[in-house]
Amino acid sequence: MNTSVNLAGVTLKNPVLTASGTFGSGMEYGEFVDLSRLGGVVTKGVAITPWEGNPTPRIAETTGGMLNAIGLQNPGLDVFCERDLPFLSKFDTAIVVNVCGHSEEEYVKAVERLAETNADLLEINISCPNVKEGGIAFGTNAAKIEEITRAVKKVARQPIIMKLSPNVTDITEMALAAQNGGADAVSLINTITGMKIDINRRTFALANKTGGLSGPAIKPVAVRMVYQVAQKVSVPILGMGGIASAEDALEFLMAGATAVSVGTANFHNPRVTEEIVDGIEAYMKRNRVEDIHELIGCVK
Repeated sequence: MNTSVNLAGVTLKNPVLTASGTFGSGMEYGEFVDLSRLGGVVTKGVAITPWEGNPTPRIAETTGGMLNAIGLQNPGLDVFCERDLPFLSKFDTAIVVNVCGHSEEEYVKAVERLAETNADLLEINISCPNVKEGGIAFGTNAAKIEEITRAVKKVARQPIIMKLSPNVTDITEMALAAQNGGADAVSLINTITGMKIDINRRTFALANKTGGLSGPAIKPVAVRMVYQVAQKVSVPILGMGGIASAEDALEFLMAGATAVSVGTANFHNPRVTEEIVDGIEAYMKRNRVEDIHELIGCVK
């Protein structure tokens, strides 16, 4: 039975990865999860310099999910390369580094620095606020997506996955822009912008007012967007958004994702990624599926 997939030229033993921002760099989960069982670990977003993130409170629970406005707090690439990469290198799993930046120059510098490391893939988070454009996310403008993809691709040694924002009118337009810019893969979806009000304090639940909605509540939207993008692009898709079980992961694969990232579910079930790997294998045995590629994109 074959569960291995090829994501942008990198062979993964199975299609199950973690989602950026929900798993750190795996250190916090080491006692719960055998990282070598996973197809890959996607790290929390890292920038060329440390970011403090947003003021608190910056997490709020909501029906079927959670809102976060962490603001991509991270220790910067120096600490990441010294501490996190050596830890991840101990395991037989693909290392996918999520990269963030406030400007095109910051992304390019981070990608140049990571070219010297043993990271297998880079996931470029273009939902970051573009400081030169008044804080608008890079990923909401097709022309900007193509431009930043091209700039990053010029200096990258590793394959590039562009992480798309769902907060747009037409996700396929954004995916095509990334592909036209030279992306080796796309990942979707990032969180959906939401808000919660604390009725007892009569104010916003998050200091940032809005936050990113993740968890089971967004899964149907994510599956739909993955399917739409799969019909339009020729590059592989890393699908995510509310995956909490093998059944959820299989929906994404059948919709056209080559691999999946599991995020919010890690917070309430630290072993969920391994359980999903086991669940996919059990499904394949039960249904006499010899090769996972029989399932990928089988729904047309």
